[in-house]
Amino acid sequence: MNAQIAVLPRLSLAEQLADLAVEALIDEAELSPKPALVDRRGSGAHLDLSLELMHASAWSLWPAFHDMAAAGQAAGQVDVALRETLGRLGREGEAQMLAVTGGINTHRGAIWALGLLVGAAALVPPRARVSLVALQAARLARLEDRQAPAQLPSNGERVRRRYGVRGARAEAQAGFPGALAHGLPQLRRSRAAGVEENHAQLDALLAIMAQLEDTCVLHRAGLEGLRCMQDGARAVLVAGGSATLAGRRSLRELELGLLELNASPGGAADLLAVTLFLDRLEPMLGAPIGSL
Repeated sequence: MNAQIAVLPRLSLAEQLADLAVEALIDEAELSPKPALVDRRGSGAHLDLSLELMHASAWSLWPAFHDMAAAGQAAGQVDVALRETLGRLGREGEAQMLAVTGGINTHRGAIWALGLLVGAAALVPPRARVSLVALQAARLARLEDRQAPAQLPSNGERVRRRYGVRGARAEAQAGFPGALAHGLPQLRRSRAAGVEENHAQLDALLAIMAQLEDTCVLHRAGLEGLRCMQDGARAVLVAGGSATLAGRRSLRELELGLLELNASPGGAADLLAVTLFLDRLEPMLGAPIGSL
């Protein structure tokens, strides 16, 4: 009897990038214990969310991420046409997400951030550094989407105007400094110190939280919530990070403070997903490991 060897087809670039984006969203959701966020323990400050819903939402976005990456590869350059294509695909992906979640916004911010990044990653040259991917994504974010329908201001936009903070759009237009200057360096520092991967990722989230003007927190809890998040995250890192006993005590105090204020760092969670995506993208691009 002759054995037949099945050869799996090689994934296209768009498929690989969509896989990375969905994987980053799922791993962000699974990471535990995240302060006041959905994780394996429960729903945090989000009574309408669950880990299962976050999984379903992430998987629903695979086609949109695939098509965004394919659009970037086909365009081969940053221009208004690509920006508008990504905008249209992002809106279609959001509609699919809302259909799956019953109208609950699970990943709107992540569609914006990761959509730009998969489109940018598909058009950079071989052995490019992730900083170039972020730069190209920033160039796309600065272009006007003339096809975007007129909408009422989002919660994030109202918060941005009220408090004079940057918001998700400005974060993308600046090249995701929350991920490149804070999340990724902390992730690598913790790994280099021998910290287990789960704690290294938690430390990366805390490094993002310590400096981000998170519009999700501001919307729910104002400046008091923002101070609680930033000061509490810094305290965990100063105590030695989430892998230490003192750090875990500080992390628990941070979570209790955020839950009391009904504040959830959703913007920081989106940037953790960006951090994980860029971290895993680097070896795929073939750039020197550890380069930014």
